[in-house]
Amino acid sequence: MRTRAASLILWIFVVSGLCPAIAGSQSPSVETDAPHDAAITAFAPSGPTYMLPTQRTMVRNYVFDAFGPYPIGISAFAAGINQLDNSPPEWKQGAQGFGKRFGSDFGMAAVGTTSRYALAELFREDTLYYRCECAGIFPRTSHAMISTLTGRRGADGRRVFSFAALLAPYAASTTAVYGWYPARYGAKDALRMGSYNLLIYMGGNIGLEFFYSGPHSMLSRMHLKSQHGAPDPGPNH
Repeated sequence: MRTRAASLILWIFVVSGLCPAIAGSQSPSVETDAPHDAAITAFAPSGPTYMLPTQRTMVRNYVFDAFGPYPIGISAFAAGINQLDNSPPEWKQGAQGFGKRFGSDFGMAAVGTTSRYALAELFREDTLYYRCECAGIFPRTSHAMISTLTGRRGADGRRVFSFAALLAPYAASTTAVYGWYPARYGAKDALRMGSYNLLIYMGGNIGLEFFYSGPHSMLSRMHLKSQHGAPDPGPNH
């Protein structure tokens, strides 16, 4: 059986590589009166310029995060990895086995996203990702990693420990283990799978930090265009 570590690392890189195309799903969108396709997606910095995302933004991001092309693509990739590993073996191989694995991974993604948004609402947290205003690989990587377990709270967007971000991956894995996985799976498996999900979410944050097109992004030559035809100034402006 292929090692879980190798599968996890590969999964994280795929998540990071897909993030430029779906960056808007994890960041509050600028609300404008322009048509939807002309709206600019941006990462608002914390501090004095922080703007609490509207309920409309949260609902739109939730739908995209839970049921959009991002979770579908990642679930298909994860199902392929599990198919190669034959995990769980009770689901066997072939199209039927792949369908079960895809449904399982997509279900986990939907439960995890729903849990994160619901718990964030309960705890009055903003768990959307905000790119760092700092410079340098290590500070920005640290920011992305720390953001995995933190959120914003209050009108000033102060950083706080996020129970929603911590609990959501384990809510997803626990639901899968006791909902549709073979009976031999238990609490230890839910804990292990939840930890994988948390690391994958961290990989997604790193992808948002470095690959989203912006003023100091690796894809800075691929700026989005504003409704006036000018380059998007990026999240840190």
